[in-house]
Amino acid sequence: MGNTGKQKVVIVGGGIAGLSAGIYALRSGFDAAIYEKNAIPGGECIGWNRKGFHIDNCIHWLTGTKKGTELYDVWKTVGALSDETEYAKIDSFYTSTYRGKSVTLWNDLKRTEEELIQASPEDEAEIRKFIQHVEYSKQCFFPISKPMEMWGIKDYISMGKNMMDMPKVMKEFGKISLEEYSKRYKSPLLQKMICDYLPKEYTAYSFLVSYATVVIGNGNVPMGASLQMSLRMEKRFKELGGQIFYNTGVEKIVLEKKHASGITLEGGEFVPADYVIPAIDSYPLFNKLLPQKYMPKELRAAYSSPRKYPVTSGFQIAFAVDKSFVANETVFVDIDELKIGNHTFDRMYIKYYGYDPLFVHDGKQVIQTCITQTDSDFDYWKSLSKDEYKKVKEELVLEIQKRIISRFPELEESIEFLDCWTPLTYERYCNAYHGSYMSFITTPEAKQLRLKGRVKGIDNLYLAGQWTMSPGGLPVAVASGKFAMQRLLKSQKRDINI
Repeated sequence: MGNTGKQKVVIVGGGIAGLSAGIYALRSGFDAAIYEKNAIPGGECIGWNRKGFHIDNCIHWLTGTKKGTELYDVWKTVGALSDETEYAKIDSFYTSTYRGKSVTLWNDLKRTEEELIQASPEDEAEIRKFIQHVEYSKQCFFPISKPMEMWGIKDYISMGKNMMDMPKVMKEFGKISLEEYSKRYKSPLLQKMICDYLPKEYTAYSFLVSYATVVIGNGNVPMGASLQMSLRMEKRFKELGGQIFYNTGVEKIVLEKKHASGITLEGGEFVPADYVIPAIDSYPLFNKLLPQKYMPKELRAAYSSPRKYPVTSGFQIAFAVDKSFVANETVFVDIDELKIGNHTFDRMYIKYYGYDPLFVHDGKQVIQTCITQTDSDFDYWKSLSKDEYKKVKEELVLEIQKRIISRFPELEESIEFLDCWTPLTYERYCNAYHGSYMSFITTPEAKQLRLKGRVKGIDNLYLAGQWTMSPGGLPVAVASGKFAMQRLLKSQKRDINI
């Protein structure tokens, strides 16, 4: 990097959080270097090619696409989005089918209300309450101007004014799971719809907020895939003068008394640093890079209570099918029971990607599905030998392909297997705890995890990454990189408005 006279920030991990931290470090006048164990940026916000097709691993909807929101401004600052960004023309959240009937959660709430009532007149009162609380949930925006421990009374007053109806949502839906909430409906179809998209253990308000985000245009899908967004952030980082070292794993963070003096790479090289920002999964951070005694007590409690703080992964498959196949973007269907991991499933979804030319090749388009996997499912996958693992995947691919054809017989002639991946893929590629692609699920039993970004006993280390706040995801990741730098700047008594 050369001796520029600037203080040096060393970042572990080149995912969304690490790139964000690097960009904000450079904007704040520091030198910044990222060390990434893989060959490309993005962490879990990536995709790859198989048989000439692009497979996307991440974005189903991106929170923060609405101009004028704080999160949009951050995505713009880090180069992920711009005012010219095009978004997929998708007019619904998803469709649920059951026993020949279907309902869709449209971006148009009035249309959704009418369709749901028509499908289940006996649930009219509950449906109207649902729609009303989705309206209230439109006010829920992710505050990202600065970390909450830096808020003053004016910030809380402002949030209260802007989100004045959110307490109604939290009162009604903040303490029940989606599974409990679904039982308020008489219609089996609507019960399925409530539990289809997010894991049934999630708090019900999470579902309402997710749907509201899409309804108001703050949860669009950028054209081009997840990897392209990560590459745009990498480009911004490099343009500002940052260096990123790929295929360079980190062995440990070197501590001298209460100070992180730098990092040791897996090849043995020592890299000195004035500040260190680990932007990786918190489990390997506190079980490999740092001694476990530094793990914050909130994290320790979460890891020791997997029932209260579950994580989510998936068994995922991508196929190519004829380009003429058109469905609503995501459709949930009944299937013959299928055991995957330690659980048996009678529902799955088909997500089609034909809305974006990137996923179309040689007259075909990509479709994908993800079967939710849990902590215990991870243990199942982990228990398999290499040969067993390969065999189980091959068998599941055939079984799922059979179920897709059963539901969509028109695909029988064109369907072609592209790739499949499991919780172990996320563990191998991202060192992800139990293969989770997000942080801990927000359940009614558990407090929302929110780390303050500092590690007790180390004075120049700042945490970033989606594990700093449940339930994780891209907004938490990009915010955490900014927050890490704001905390650093505050320690230097400098302006945190970056």
